[in-house]
Amino acid sequence: MASSTPQRSSLATSSRIHLQPSRVTLDENLLTETYNAEKRKLSQKRKTLTSCQSSICGYLSPWPTYATGQTILHNRKPCADDYWKKIGGWKRSTLGTTKPRFLEQLENYLRKELLLLDLSTDSSQELRLQPYREIFEFFIEDFKTYKPLLSSIKNAYEMMLAHQREKIRALEPLKAKLVTVNEDCNERILAMRAEERSEISMLKKEKMSLLKLIDKKNEEKISLQSEVTKLRKSLAEEYLRYLTERDARKILIADLNELRYQREDMSLAQSPGVWGEDPVKLALALKMTRQDLARTQMELNTMKANFGDVVPRRDFEMQEKTNKDLQEQLESLRDDYEEVRKEHEILLQLHMTTLKERDQFYTELQEIQGTSTPRPDWIKCEDVVAGGPERWHMLAEGKNSDQLVDVLLEEIGEGLLREKDFFQGLGYRESILPSFLRFDGVVQNKKPTKKDVINLLKDAWKERLTEEQKDKFSDFFFKFLESRFGSEAMDWAYTIFENIKLFRSNELMRQFYEILMEKKSESVYIKQKETVTQLLKELTNVDNQNEGVLTMEQLSTVLKTTFPLKKEDKIQELMEAGGWHINSSNADLLNYRSLFVEDDEGQTMPFVHKLWDQYMSEKDEYLQELKQELGLELREEVTLPKLRETLMIIDPSLDKQTLNSYLNQAFQVPVIEVPEEGEENQENVVAQVRTVLERLQIIDIRRKGPREQEPAS
Repeated sequence: MASSTPQRSSLATSSRIHLQPSRVTLDENLLTETYNAEKRKLSQKRKTLTSCQSSICGYLSPWPTYATGQTILHNRKPCADDYWKKIGGWKRSTLGTTKPRFLEQLENYLRKELLLLDLSTDSSQELRLQPYREIFEFFIEDFKTYKPLLSSIKNAYEMMLAHQREKIRALEPLKAKLVTVNEDCNERILAMRAEERSEISMLKKEKMSLLKLIDKKNEEKISLQSEVTKLRKSLAEEYLRYLTERDARKILIADLNELRYQREDMSLAQSPGVWGEDPVKLALALKMTRQDLARTQMELNTMKANFGDVVPRRDFEMQEKTNKDLQEQLESLRDDYEEVRKEHEILLQLHMTTLKERDQFYTELQEIQGTSTPRPDWIKCEDVVAGGPERWHMLAEGKNSDQLVDVLLEEIGEGLLREKDFFQGLGYRESILPSFLRFDGVVQNKKPTKKDVINLLKDAWKERLTEEQKDKFSDFFFKFLESRFGSEAMDWAYTIFENIKLFRSNELMRQFYEILMEKKSESVYIKQKETVTQLLKELTNVDNQNEGVLTMEQLSTVLKTTFPLKKEDKIQELMEAGGWHINSSNADLLNYRSLFVEDDEGQTMPFVHKLWDQYMSEKDEYLQELKQELGLELREEVTLPKLRETLMIIDPSLDKQTLNSYLNQAFQVPVIEVPEEGEENQENVVAQVRTVLERLQIIDIRRKGPREQEPAS
């Protein structure tokens, strides 16, 4: 194998020449000459290495282990000990051997390739590996025996390099993103630092201004304290001066009295006619003088006692003002005390009444518990109702016992209704039956589903709202069925009538049944629909972004604007029905469009249902207020002018057209506006109070304004 080394060297040289056509340009003669020269060199080297082949026993040359000036540590295996023993003597004898020519050619090729590379580009490391890769390929091609092992080594390294290259390529975008994020964070940090610096500067300025203000206030305090000290000092001086003046006045008065007495004595002694006076007269004069003196002394003592401790007028006025304020506060506190005392007495009475009612209710509860039947176990209905427990729980959710009885009756009635194949006609009694039920004979039960009936009722309402509404609703309904079903209209009329009469818990069916049987006017349904539509329009107008959501505060504002006559507790009930609760804030968002959605059975959401309940309760309150204002029993009769006057009292905002429509419904006669002198002709139009209230209950009657009109400002 060692003898083939020159041959491999020449083959490697020729292969290198053919592999690099872009770098070495040779013509055919030069290649031939080079090949011949290499061939001659190869033959010479074969002769030279013949002796070496026998000495190394067929093994590869161990150079550069023994090369001059080269020292390479061998990573040998234990199985190679015999080899090193055999060639030990040969190594010592050939220490002066030069490098193999093939190695020199490979090193020269590597140096040339490295010099030709452009290492200034980003891919310089990839290019630097290319010469080493080519040299390794030469090794693989020349050493056929080790080619599989070397190829596997090369492939392993290539796969690892490719894997690392893919990782680097995958991390490049992350590096760019990291740089971008780093720059963004630096900008944010700089912005925050700038903002903090500005805020710190503002706080420092504010601190300096506050310190200046504190210094100013301290200076004012010191000046005021000095002024108070001066005023106290001057007040003490004035007080001493007044004391001195008071004592001086007392001394002066005493001196004046003494001088007056001396002058009187001297005048008596000097007057020549005094001794000639009558002693009795003099004694009387002396007595009167002494009495005057005693009275004057008494008055002087009284004055001293009364005005000895007189305060200045300014202090007196201040004390008088303080006393007046205290008197007013005392009166106010007395009034408050009286109100609190009265409220306390009322609360005590209410408490006693509540206690009595509690005891009475407890007694009644005991009696009822002792005499009443036990509450039904509604769980037993789960296995009876179609659909099992899940459907029963859905039907029974939020319903009391009375409503559950209705639901159970509807379920039973629905089963019986589906078992019927025909209905018996009710005849042609025009005074009792509506037009769509006037038939004598047998009609077929079409057995529609509940959903089909609801869809049919919705279509009837749509068509009714689009026409002029000249006919009665029952006549319109039969015409609608004729246009929809033709000759089967009577079958469908009886079928729908039996269904809506059965399903009274369904809001749409119940209202349709009441309107068909003239228990309610269709204006009630139409007005309610218009109210709901108007409310939805107002909410949509407030939703400027058209996102379908509003805050609770916006909902409350729209409700108060749309229903100005509703009280705060009614608005609160609507808010709670819409999803508001005590823990909610006014900033909470609400999907207001979901409040007006109807399910497949025509049932409205709790918000719209609460609107309907409030309308019915307000209607009942309005009629009850009308009854109380009339002051008549239900069996007594009321005249048309009396009812008009009463309506205007409880609802002054009624317009003439609405008022006349109410009177027309109440008395079932056409009513026109007449002057006051012509009202005597309407005194004969009378009706019982019960009848009037029942007729007004049918139509859409509601309050138009507050009872007492506010005075115009």
